[in-house]
Formats: sequence, C-alpha cells, structure tokens
Amino acid sequence: MRIRATVAAVSGALVLSAFAVPAAQAAGSDAGSYRSDIAKIREAAHAASGKAALSGSTVATPADAEPYALNVTFSNIKVHSSKPIVVGAAAHVSVPVTYTLTHGADVDITAADFWTDLYLYKGSSAEPANMIFGNDLATCTATSTTVAACKGTLDIYPGEGDLSNTDAGAWKAGVEAVAWNGQDPTSSTFDVTKVGYADKDGFASPNVTRLSKLTVNAAPEPVKKGKTITVTGKLTRANWDANNYTGYSTQPVKLQFRKKNATTYTTVKTIKTTSNGSLKTTVKATVDGYFRYSFAGTPTTAPINATGDYVDVK
Repeated sequence: MRIRATVAAVSGALVLSAFAVPAAQAAGSDAGSYRSDIAKIREAAHAASGKAALSGSTVATPADAEPYALNVTFSNIKVHSSKPIVVGAAAHVSVPVTYTLTHGADVDITAADFWTDLYLYKGSSAEPANMIFGNDLATCTATSTTVAACKGTLDIYPGEGDLSNTDAGAWKAGVEAVAWNGQDPTSSTFDVTKVGYADKDGFASPNVTRLSKLTVNAAPEPVKKGKTITVTGKLTRANWDANNYTGYSTQPVKLQFRKKNATTYTTVKTIKTTSNGSLKTTVKATVDGYFRYSFAGTPTTAPINATGDYVDVK
C-alpha cells in the first residue's frame, strides 16, 4: 500500500530525482529520506500558516524556524484539460497538468536545487484527507525573464492504496515551489530559514471518479417479429478499497436501440439497477438492430455505454 497523506507526510510522488535535490542529499540518501527532508520544509511552512503539520521528517530544526516566503506565484492551472479523472480498480493512471509560474528576478528557476510541482488534495487544505502528487517534478520553460510555462503529471496507483472509495468526487489543486539555495537537509548545519518556499492551493480540479463497466445481452437471437426480447446487463464500478469491481445499486440506466445501418441510438426506457448492479427488462421485437444500456454517470462515477448487442428479427 502506498503512503496516504492521512498517515504520512506525502506519497511516493515527492521522491525527487538527483538533479532536483541538493547534491549532498542525492548522493547519500534514499527515496524515503527525500520525502522526509522535503516534508520538513512543507511542515515548517504549514505550521507558520496554521495548516496541519505534515509528519514523517527526520530533519531537526528549531521549533520556530520556517522557510522564507519565495517570490513565486502560480496561475493558469489546468488538470487533465479539465476533464474528469477516471481511475480503475488497480491500473496506474497518469494525469497531465500545466500551469504558469511567475517569479521575481531574485529567483533562479534554472538552479539545480529549485523544484516545483502541482498536487491534488481531498477535503480542506488545512487538513487534507488525501493528497496526490506526480512521480516526477514539473518541468518549466521560461517564456520571459520572470514567467515560465510548467508541465508535469500526477500519478495515481489505486492498486497500491492511493485512493479509497470515499475519495471519489471533488478535489482541489495546489502548486508549490522550493528553492533550496544550496542547503543540504541532511547536514548538521542545515538552516531552514535559508530555504524559500511558495505554496498556493484552492485551484479548481476536475473530479476524481471511479471507472465504470456496463454489459448488455439481448435474447433470444434471432427472434420473431412481435415476440418478447429480454435485455439483461450489469453496471459495476471500481472499488478502490478492495481493488476490484462491484455492482452499482439503484442507478438509473437507459435502454437504447439503434436500427441496423443507422448511426444513432434512441432511448427506449429507463430502469434502475438492483442492489448488486444488475439490469433486466423486456421489449417487443420490431426490426433488426442493436440494444445497449447507457449510464450517464454521477459526480463519483464515470459515464459508460455498453457495446451494442445485435438482434436479428425474422
């Protein structure tokens, strides 16, 4: 199980590559200590701002020490091109993100120990229920002497515990930047007050939704004109707690029909799923064509259309 924000400082996304952390740290630390060292900067900054402190750091600093406010702001936040983030039961999902970073002339974003990334959080920014980061830092390309276009990814591993079912739905985005300024957090002379930190949250993010699946079977096939066709199916969705797919109960689902050689479906009727997500209804056979079920989705679950099942009417 990957580390969730509710029980540790950050997820594996804050594992920094060697070029993105102070050289001494990169040479002598493992991935776990990268997370701990960086969490200390966030913890100190959040404590000063009244946000919940993030645990997990092994770097000792004075209780009242904090990084200085880095002269950096963020704008034009885009997560997954504003489309819902659909996550299945187990497979890794990589989500593209972009934003604009504006900085003062005193901030060198090309420095080897300057880094920035975008993250998502569930609940309040002061006490997030969960957070999502990327496996790598964002990369920024200067568009002027004080503005840069940044892009990166968020990486979600539901099969490793990144999400629980209660995480489905609304999230917010935040962006942060750190200027280490040559400070080595593994050194006894480390001075957090010489590290710059900027963090802005509350940006809009698309919902994180559970992947849905939908089946259909129309029988008998073939069937005589005017006879009854029974259409069955099942609506399931990703269960992030169990890493499988379970039935989605009491959801309205449309039964739709498309005539042979036609291009569009029309709705025949709407029925609801049973307690285990099953569907069953009957219609009269009229002409050759395809039956499918169609689910419009909810704020927590992605929409889905079943693949049409062809019925030959004699």
